[in-house]
Amino acid sequence: MKYKRILLKLSGEALMGSRQHGIDPARLKEYATEIKQVTDKGIQVAIVIGGGNIFRGVAGASNGMDRVQGDYMGMLATMINSLALQSALEEEGIHTRLQSAITMEAIAEPFIRRRAVRHLEKGRVVIFGAGTGNPYFTTDSAAVLRAIEITADVILKGTRVDGIYTADPEKDASASKFDHITFDEVMEKGLKVMDMTAFTLSQENKLPIIVFDMNKKGNLFRVVSGENVGTIVTN
Repeated sequence: MKYKRILLKLSGEALMGSRQHGIDPARLKEYATEIKQVTDKGIQVAIVIGGGNIFRGVAGASNGMDRVQGDYMGMLATMINSLALQSALEEEGIHTRLQSAITMEAIAEPFIRRRAVRHLEKGRVVIFGAGTGNPYFTTDSAAVLRAIEITADVILKGTRVDGIYTADPEKDASASKFDHITFDEVMEKGLKVMDMTAFTLSQENKLPIIVFDMNKKGNLFRVVSGENVGTIVTN
């Protein structure tokens, strides 16, 4: 396997499946099965998941809600998704630990870097919830930060498109896909991969990002195996 320790970033919207909001149990099970294929090969897996299917802080702020309050509500939404994913993984027989950036003793451990690394070394899937624990930072930023802290080999951003394109492939049929692109080229072309804070942090720490279609069966395993799936962003 090409990578030994990965951080998988999932969007909250991905959990909706065909629904308009909330969580689709069928999609959860699909993801749990994909992740099990990887852990069965001894790959250490950490996960950060968004909360957009339940609440998005920026949307709340645009409707007159205080931005800080909205962002904290978004962090709680990520915990709901994290608990749902944890349950689905454990139904597949995967040992997990949920760590929260905000203290929630009844449902999650506090985030402690050394403990997280030890869980990974023991073969447990570690889910990082509540973002960074700070408003004004997205779950993309949380994913990169946690990946650096646990010294992950790569960030795998699972989306509903199969990589980075010259334009939005869902809106522009002539858009072409990149197999490999550098951080500088992404910025020069104004392509949207992650928010700029997260993207810059990843570049400065020489942490590659692979954007791929998480909804295609077997893709996660192929990416970790080193196959040319999605788009890889490197220095």
